[in-house]
Amino acid sequence: MIQIAAQQRIYLAVEPVDFRKGLDALAAVCRLKLERDPPSGAVIVFTNRSRTSIRLLCYDGQGSWLCLKRLSRGRFQWWPEGRGTAVEVLAARQRQVLLWNGNPEQAGRAPLWRPLTG
Repeated sequence: MIQIAAQQRIYLAVEPVDFRKGLDALAAVCRLKLERDPPSGAVIVFTNRSRTSIRLLCYDGQGSWLCLKRLSRGRFQWWPEGRGTAVEVLAARQRQVLLWNGNPEQAGRAPLWRPLTG
């Protein structure tokens, strides 16, 4: 099972990729286009051109994981476009909202950190 901690780095590939690519080809996309190294412990999120599916690529210390979520109906409503970057950074809680086909930028949430008063 993949455990994603709150402090884990999550990168979202803005440009869609061909989902006929396997694990090694997506890792090459990470290195060449996104300038990220998959064995670094980060999670990289990809989408296909029609945005009906997303894939998560991550390394757990022993090997790589390639996970797929395909919607049974519709497409993922939110995806960053036209921002001029190849990669967007997501927080763990934003990744969870994205997996449930929500908009991570508009989701109401508590702040990541607040000082304790006492």
